[in-house]
Formats: sequence, C-alpha cells, structure tokens
Amino acid sequence: MPETNDRSWSTYRPTKSVWFWSMVGASILTMLVGFTWGGWTTAGRAALTTDRAVRLARAELISDICVHNFVSAVDAADNLKELKAKSSWEQDDYIENGGWAIIAGLSKPVPDAVDTCTEALVDLKELPSVAEAETSS
Repeated sequence: MPETNDRSWSTYRPTKSVWFWSMVGASILTMLVGFTWGGWTTAGRAALTTDRAVRLARAELISDICVHNFVSAVDAADNLKELKAKSSWEQDDYIENGGWAIIAGLSKPVPDAVDTCTEALVDLKELPSVAEAETSS
C-alpha cells in the first residue's frame, strides 16, 4: 500500500490552474508576511517617515540652540524664574516673544522647537555656566 501512495505523488502532474493559484497564494502570503512582520514599507510610507524624522531633527536642533541662547543671555536667571512662574500655556509665548527660538534667516520659529525648548528650560534645576553651555554645543 505505501508503494501506491509513493507512486501517486511521484506521478502527480498539477494542472495550469493549480500552478497559477499556488503562485498567487504564495505571492499574497509572502507580501502579507513581508509588510506585517518583515519590515517592508511602501514608498509613500517611507516618504512620510522621512519627513517626520527631518521635522523632529530640525526641531531638536533649533531647541538646543534656543536653550543655549536662553542660558547665554545676561539676565538668564531672572528669565528662567519668570518662565517657571508663567502658566504652561503662556511659557511657549514667552520663549517665542523673547526671540530665543528664532535663528538668523528664519522668519518664524520651527514647529515643535519652542515646545521642546520650553520643556528643557523648565526641567533645569539650575542654569549651567556660560562656559559649560558653550562646550556642550
């Protein structure tokens, strides 16, 4: 009896439609696994991810410059006290109006840079010295 089963599999010849649907199924399964667990992405999704990364990197850079400008100011200690005394929704306006987040060549602050700068400044326990601020930049 086992010889009959072995011979039937060895002599089996699938039809063209079986071959076609097998290939379609394997392709769909491959794409499903690739896009869900394999890390594949479409060109549109890659472009969105790149744009998001560029915006975040730019905001972080401007935020670091903003913190440096704020700390390097002559009256930084007074400004920090005033910033911390303001309500959370007024703090962003204070940083923006102070001009610390505006870089030469830019007409307005970069989105999210002011928020990040404000958070970093409010989290400061004490102001670093100007020499420390310049060496960390």
